[in-house]
Amino acid sequence: MSCLQTIQDYGLRSLGYGERLLPKTDFTLCEQFTLIGSGMIWNVYFGVMALVTGFFFATALALGKASSNIWLRKPSEWFIFIFRGSPLFIQFFFAYFFFLSLKKAYPMFDAFTSAWLGALIVLFFNTAAYSGEIFYGALRSIPKGDVEAADAYGMSGWARFRRIIWPTMLRLAWPAYTNEAIFLFHATTLVFFSAFPAWRQKGDALYYASYFADKTFNPFVPYPILAFYFILLTLVIVGIFGMINTRLNRHLPKARKAKMRFRPNLAR
Repeated sequence: MSCLQTIQDYGLRSLGYGERLLPKTDFTLCEQFTLIGSGMIWNVYFGVMALVTGFFFATALALGKASSNIWLRKPSEWFIFIFRGSPLFIQFFFAYFFFLSLKKAYPMFDAFTSAWLGALIVLFFNTAAYSGEIFYGALRSIPKGDVEAADAYGMSGWARFRRIIWPTMLRLAWPAYTNEAIFLFHATTLVFFSAFPAWRQKGDALYYASYFADKTFNPFVPYPILAFYFILLTLVIVGIFGMINTRLNRHLPKARKAKMRFRPNLAR
């Protein structure tokens, strides 16, 4: 079988298209690259969906934590504390058995016990909590003079937030938020170890890498391939977020622009 035929047969297998049976013997490098790359579709799905939806929730959490209203501040503080204080792996298991209990009482919750929705919700809450703390720190770092200048121009309420506070918050938080985005995509590999079943048992990238490692008793081929895909994904994230960072700082003199620095989270 040619490499092109392998790509046609297994390129979209993680979505349920193409060959149903995995290769059993004589694994080629092309098969491993293709199937692990196919599984990356799910990792990208989890990361993109959680990041996009979590961004807006994180903004609300940051504003809630900075609010003087105790009914907004305390729930935001506790939400951020709980999801930052507990391991993501434990959150996956707790959420799965919670949704499983709901499913037994209310069948409408059946979809929540699947990885495509249940695991996504966990990632959404987790990244919102971490991003919310990042945005909260940026809110507290907004120069007082910027707010006073907005008041002097007669801005208040929504206009001041939209034109002064929110853009400045994003500009200050963006380098740290970029690292959170990278960590989120890496954390999607934990879905494989969670209790959430993959859709049609097709699996993510780590599912296929583990399959090849188990069959060949050689982890030094599939796992480096998996790492290679995530390195490429990290470069894409850094590139996209770098362009956004340039856009956010376009009005500043070159010497004052916040520079993007990739600092991997060695501990969290």
